[in-house]
Amino acid sequence: MQIILKQDIPNLGFANDIIDVKPGYARNYLIPQVKAILATDSALKNRDEVIRQKSFKEEKLKKEAAALAEALENITVKIGAKAAATGKIFGSVNNMQIADAIKEQFNFEVDRKKIHVDGDSIKEVGSYTAKIFLHKEVIVDIAFEVFAE
Repeated sequence: MQIILKQDIPNLGFANDIIDVKPGYARNYLIPQVKAILATDSALKNRDEVIRQKSFKEEKLKKEAAALAEALENITVKIGAKAAATGKIFGSVNNMQIADAIKEQFNFEVDRKKIHVDGDSIKEVGSYTAKIFLHKEVIVDIAFEVFAE
């Protein structure tokens, strides 16, 4: 079943993308949650018009995202956490703490929802990388280090 996404959905697509999904997934989840609509002729024409109008704004956002990606490319974020002697963290480090650390240390505003860490959270002291999806065409890997306080 072809649908048009109304918003960005991780591992599925970006807003205004036309994708094929199983009919049950579309009917029972995506359409009732207003995350997608059916790809009818009128919806496709409406999508084309929306894309045409957004193209200028999109180019500006892409340039801003590329500039931010260039600034974030070679930084290492340091995050302190309480940890046991074995290196296990009490709790975990997640994307919200990474976003806060980037804001504090480098004064860059990054949406926490656009930061993706493998395994969703970090539970041990060490060095890791996270992907930041600044734009659908601009993705930057950022290094961060979790140390014991």
